[in-house]
Amino acid sequence: MLSILIPTYNYACYRLVADLHQQAELLGMPYEILVAEDGSKSQVTIIANHKITELSHCRYIRRKDNVGRSAIRNYLMTEAQGDLLLFMDADGKVVRDDFLKKYVEAAENHDVVCGGVVHPEEWHDPNSMLRWKYEKAYEHKYGNISEQFRSFSFLITRNVAPKVHFDERYNGYGYEDVQFGKDLEEAGFAIYGIDNPLLNEDVEDNATFLQKTEEALRAAHRFQKEIGNRVKVNRLYQKYHFFSPVIRLFYQMFSPLMRRNLLSANPSLTLLNIYKLGYYACLK
Repeated sequence: MLSILIPTYNYACYRLVADLHQQAELLGMPYEILVAEDGSKSQVTIIANHKITELSHCRYIRRKDNVGRSAIRNYLMTEAQGDLLLFMDADGKVVRDDFLKKYVEAAENHDVVCGGVVHPEEWHDPNSMLRWKYEKAYEHKYGNISEQFRSFSFLITRNVAPKVHFDERYNGYGYEDVQFGKDLEEAGFAIYGIDNPLLNEDVEDNATFLQKTEEALRAAHRFQKEIGNRVKVNRLYQKYHFFSPVIRLFYQMFSPLMRRNLLSANPSLTLLNIYKLGYYACLK
């Protein structure tokens, strides 16, 4: 049985569920789609998502309190009835007619399968260029197939579920997927990447992405002993630790100018990396 598990927070995901439902009906195997609302406050979103209950084999679960990205996934894991657990973020869009089929076929020989994420080839909103440029640079570097675990869309088998869970200490934004990937490897599960991405059209505005980046950096700093060598900014800081006073001073002097660029219609990814290192160096 295939369990499709979608956590959401203040995001209407009926279109995604309807597309998945259409494909699941053609699989010729039992399935369920569970959507868990993680303490959403938007009544517009809740009303839109309630339509999910009209689809067969679909459950829409409203949770009163927001428990965070790790805990809500663990909750869905315990609610699932299937032997195959397919997780995806609510802001994905299915772009391939055989999306579910490819995951099911890959699961015949692998316990952990990552399908990846892609973003539109062109983007014209000047207020959200930073996230789009960041993600496209990642895609150009790694392609659609990566052995690095990313939680936007992935499948695990029931063999994995009793042994590895998302670490609920990561209750904010950032790096819970890195910890989960590390825990998978330490439990003996190899990550198998396939070319089967979801499209992410929900690109945050520059200010929101920069705020989330800072939140993720605080998580990286807090859990540096656990995931330090797996996070680029941790590795860079250790490499240039001798110059940390200079890095901090540079950040304190020039962060307003860097932020001005990063919030503009033509942000620099080089400046983003410098900003991240400086912000990290100033954390205590």
